Amino acid sequence: MASRLRQLAGVCLRLRVGVGRHFSCSTSARTSSCQALVYNSYGRPEEVVKLQEYPVSDVGAEDVAVEMKVCAVNPADINGIQGVYPMKPTFPAVGGGEGVGVVTSTGAAVSSMKVGDWVVPARTGMLGIWRTHIVAPEKEFFRIPQDIPVNLAATLTVNPETAYRMMKIFVTLKPGDCIIQNGANSGVGQNVIQLAAAWGISTINIIRDRPNLDELRTFLLGLGANEVVTEEVAGSYKMKELVEKYNRPVLGLNCVGGKSATNLMKQLAPKAVMVTYGGMSRLPVEVSTGSLIFKDLKLVGYWNGKWLQTNAHGTEHLSMMDDLCSLAQQGKLRPPLCSEHALRDYKTALVRAMEPFVGSKQLLIMNN
Repeated sequence: MASRLRQLAGVCLRLRVGVGRHFSCSTSARTSSCQALVYNSYGRPEEVVKLQEYPVSDVGAEDVAVEMKVCAVNPADINGIQGVYPMKPTFPAVGGGEGVGVVTSTGAAVSSMKVGDWVVPARTGMLGIWRTHIVAPEKEFFRIPQDIPVNLAATLTVNPETAYRMMKIFVTLKPGDCIIQNGANSGVGQNVIQLAAAWGISTINIIRDRPNLDELRTFLLGLGANEVVTEEVAGSYKMKELVEKYNRPVLGLNCVGGKSATNLMKQLAPKAVMVTYGGMSRLPVEVSTGSLIFKDLKLVGYWNGKWLQTNAHGTEHLSMMDDLCSLAQQGKLRPPLCSEHALRDYKTALVRAMEPFVGSKQLLIMNN
């Protein structure tokens, strides 16, 4: 059900998340402090992250004040707290890079936003949004429609953007083309499936075997996947026959590495591109000499965070956000499976985000 934002009695905004859950915020008084998830050193997230009071700056002429409503916990957030992510914070640091909030006040020079607008960060990982309130320049946020599911709004700027960019910049895809990917049940993988279905592109999706395999396969097929196979099948003789049902894949998306990436490459068309955007197996990508010489495959890497460093405020990024929001409004882009946690239960969310086969995105409900 699409969520909606409405103003009540002129002073209170209530945001509906899921069924029977509401959050309130005052728009009548300036907030000088907030609750935030802060860490002062690297380490185990559940040990070094603390919920504490944190200052909120005054609203300048070009600033907006935002009350964060729902924030996501992503692998990049965990890696950042552990100290193994390329972007390094200044301590004390507030965690979090993805979520949705409501504008509660605007500076005199702000022209693109007004009180009550829903906004998401323009640069994931740069603001530190695991806090109930934040003041930042107008350019650091994108205004988004209020008729999309709140859980999708809160998870719109990491996985959907990564999937969109990888499908747009390396190969000129057209209806009837085919993509093959591993880690297809990941957040990015689910978005690849949905974007491909919306654009008339077939997907062959590889996942690890697990106890709820049939349930997961049904879920991915429901998103629009054409084929869902296990890593064992992907490395067997059966894979050739399956791939031949489609045009040979011109794009491969790898977030696993190791043998999984090798098996993926074997199914690619000549001159195809394999994009590596993760390494969940922590094993290197190994490529045969023949794949480069005789198939002329191209291997590239992609990190959306790096692209955002120079393109966060550009027209290309704005156009992508418009496309993603439009697909969401049409019901062609759905929110991931989510587990919601009150802010005070943040440790549970952090621990769950690090568990294997967790199957859902961990969300922090910021004012509950």
